Amino acid sequence: MRYVKIVLIPESGGLHPAEERLRNEPAVSEEVILQLNLLDDGTAVSLATHRGDSDRLREILDTSDEVLDFEVLDTEDGIQTYIHFSPNETTGALLGLTREHEFVIDTPIRWDPDEGGAVQVGLIGDDETVQRAIEDVPDDVRLELEQLSEYDPQSQELSALLTERQRELLDTAVEVGYYEVPRRATHEDIAAELDLSTTTVGEHLRKIEARLLSEIARSH
Repeated sequence: MRYVKIVLIPESGGLHPAEERLRNEPAVSEEVILQLNLLDDGTAVSLATHRGDSDRLREILDTSDEVLDFEVLDTEDGIQTYIHFSPNETTGALLGLTREHEFVIDTPIRWDPDEGGAVQVGLIGDDETVQRAIEDVPDDVRLELEQLSEYDPQSQELSALLTERQRELLDTAVEVGYYEVPRRATHEDIAAELDLSTTTVGEHLRKIEARLLSEIARSH
């Protein structure tokens, strides 16, 4: 089995309802899409997480033509949204690929903060299937390959042990070089990337490392 991580960048709009409005809204930030499914009637449903002002998020969704129904929940880890919506042509075509080809989308789908409208998507399947799916990505979506590797179920299972916030922090720590030898980054560097305090970063990393090391030891 092959694991492929790609970045999809639609030329206009986005994959998620009201995405352009949310992208330009300072009171709300997008985090990850936990689920994104195409229904038999051509509409779609999503489960996603956001941060910021939940009342402003409700206002935006309530006044968005493509949103058919929604629910916004305030949780300890942020804001969770369930949205039933009419997908644009690009989103419908992309979601339709999961029905045409036998591959699995590795959730969550992450918004790329460095490029508006872009999302990071992981695909799991055999080489031929994943290649066909990539070739069928709509022409108005730019595609960039980020990772190509053999699928490692244990790695995916370990990642599932962490919360979304913990995965984001761990990914950032890896990206800035915190786990390289010699170490190229500090808690301060990670904190600056995520707009957190160094104390919060340290506490999260200790919990992450303890959880992962405990699971690895148990599995062996």
